[in-house]
Amino acid sequence: MEDMLGEHWLLEAVDLLVRVVEAAGIFIIFIGAMLAFVRFVFVGLRHRESRVFVPIRLTLGRFLTLGLEFQLASDILRTAVAPTLLDIAELAGVAAIRTALNFFLAREIKQERREIAELGQPRRTDPDRVAQEPAP
Repeated sequence: MEDMLGEHWLLEAVDLLVRVVEAAGIFIIFIGAMLAFVRFVFVGLRHRESRVFVPIRLTLGRFLTLGLEFQLASDILRTAVAPTLLDIAELAGVAAIRTALNFFLAREIKQERREIAELGQPRRTDPDRVAQEPAP
């Protein structure tokens, strides 16, 4: 009887932790989306150039990546206690999808960072820079 009560308590505690971690992931994604939206509205009203949206996308991507990590953590917690083969298979599928999403988001963030760095420096084909460079 004590084992059943202990196991039941453990399952309830893990279920609570899963819900807290899932809620944290949802909250992170929501906050990131709202911040990006507010920045988009303010920047979009002032500027019509697509390059000004790059930092907004970069910030949103960071929030999405972090939120997805929390969601994956909740899935891992869910299967941590007495998993069945079906639970493990579902976790593997979800983990693969979320890992792929994180991979592509990270790649997008890296590309956005490069674009931001390039925006701060004139390009080689910029006539002002070419005129200032000494001849070889």
